[in-house]
Amino acid sequence: MQVLFNFITLPLVGEVNLTSGLLILFFLCLLAVVCFEFVNGFHDTANAVATVIYTKALKPMVAVPWSGFWNFMGVFTGGVAVAMGILKLVPLNEMMALPIQVGASMVLAVLLASIIWNLGTWWLGIPCSSSHTLIGAMIGAGLGFTIFYKGSVNWDKAGEIGLSLIISPLIGFGLAYLLMLFLRHVVKAPILFHAPTGENDRPPILVRLLLITTCTLVSFFHGSNDGQKGVGLLMLILIAFLPAKFAVDRRVDDSKILVSLMKVEGAISKSDPTTAGQAAMGKLDTAVNAAKATIATGQSRDEKHVFQFRKQVQAVVKDINAVLKSPGVTLAAGDRAELSSAARSLNDMTDYAPIWVIATISVSLGIGTMIGWKKIVTTIGEKIGKEHLNYAQGASAELVAAGTIGMSTWFGLPVSTTHVLSSGIAGAMVASNGTQNLNKGTLKAIAMAWILTLPVSIALAFVLFMLFHLFV
Repeated sequence: MQVLFNFITLPLVGEVNLTSGLLILFFLCLLAVVCFEFVNGFHDTANAVATVIYTKALKPMVAVPWSGFWNFMGVFTGGVAVAMGILKLVPLNEMMALPIQVGASMVLAVLLASIIWNLGTWWLGIPCSSSHTLIGAMIGAGLGFTIFYKGSVNWDKAGEIGLSLIISPLIGFGLAYLLMLFLRHVVKAPILFHAPTGENDRPPILVRLLLITTCTLVSFFHGSNDGQKGVGLLMLILIAFLPAKFAVDRRVDDSKILVSLMKVEGAISKSDPTTAGQAAMGKLDTAVNAAKATIATGQSRDEKHVFQFRKQVQAVVKDINAVLKSPGVTLAAGDRAELSSAARSLNDMTDYAPIWVIATISVSLGIGTMIGWKKIVTTIGEKIGKEHLNYAQGASAELVAAGTIGMSTWFGLPVSTTHVLSSGIAGAMVASNGTQNLNKGTLKAIAMAWILTLPVSIALAFVLFMLFHLFV
């Protein structure tokens, strides 16, 4: 099995040595993360095609592959900021120092809890947030981890992500409501408020282009945000099973790291710290010297010391940011820019994803979009409001959703496409005919799913981690 494994994975991860049991677990985890992203494709991405299908702008056989392609492009070009934000929820550094079985237990708990809840809500046709599910599962597995080992859930990061998940649907509702009012009272183009009635009742070309454009934007930004969560999950698997190979980006030469460290030293030497700033500068100087010493001894490439080197690089970045924020350190504008540049360069060494990881998630998300879209599309298009979706409502909701998701990706924050778009549809419906235009039964089901997702996924992942920890 080991020979077969190395033959399959050698071009991607290099030669590895895992027991037969861990090899099986590794493949199961890889399969599970592909399944998670596949489910994400037909669970969350279906939101993007709901409006173009229900406004007859595109037929399903065209809209779904089109959306799948732009989701693929979103993941492929969206960077890894959101993916790394997801990874920072769990005590990753502590996990890497423990036996591989511990990391395997955490990965399996996160993946299975996420897939179980996503599939259950999809089967019921309820637009549920994959983001909430995944974040809840990571918190639950992290809590299980802290019972047995040192380290804790990154509650600061969890709070930051939680705030973005709460605020984003409120923004979606409010902006879609305002945009719909603008279209009704300022633009006043009657064709925008037409709701198609028959199979051949299709929007005029300009309206159709508008709807296709908003669908494209939502699909692209969904990939760049939600798709990155799959990238983070796959990196969690690789770091859990093969920490020595993926703790840092081995494509980066030590010489480049030294250049960044020397930039930091140069800025330190020209700084003018007050007594209050001397502690921050001293801490940064110590961190830089520790990282340089590890490189000088060749231990930065040593599998036994790679975890230590990862921590040292992260310490330098953390201390650079502390110095930049310290009121007790006076730096020239050029030196501040040098420090910021060095911090970004060093951060890229630990916050990265290989191109094949991004490609795997892109393909899984794109294919998933093309298969199981219909249940969620039906809910979005028919059941949130009591009337058929008109052109203006569809365009308003999707334009706001695309903008909100795009801005969140820019800041490296995960948001729920489902929450933002569903809220946008509701806002557009309320702007048309008031709250009586909403289908209260559907909204109650969606709200219940929103409320239950975090506690259920936390509990599921916690219980699964405890079981896997006992038996794996």
